[in-house]
Amino acid sequence: MKAKVHITLKTGVLDPQGKAVQHALGSLGFDGVRDVRQGKFIELDIAEPDKAKAREVVEQMCRQLLANTVIENYSIELE
Repeated sequence: MKAKVHITLKTGVLDPQGKAVQHALGSLGFDGVRDVRQGKFIELDIAEPDKAKAREVVEQMCRQLLANTVIENYSIELE
C-alpha cells in the first residue's frame, strides 16, 4: 500500500525557508506572492494490506520520526 505524508509547519511557526523562497520569487518578478510556507512530502510503500493498520503504522512513523509534532502538522493519504 502507498502512503503519502504531507508535513507542514504549524500556523505561527517561523518559516525562514518559505521567506527565502518568497524573496527569491519577488526578485524574479513574481511580485504577487504574499506568503510562502514550505513543507515536506514523503511517499512510503507499506507492506500492509489492511488500510486501518497501515494508517496506524504510518501515524506511529510520523509521531516518532517523520514529523516534529511540536512545530509541524502532518496528513496521511493511503492508496
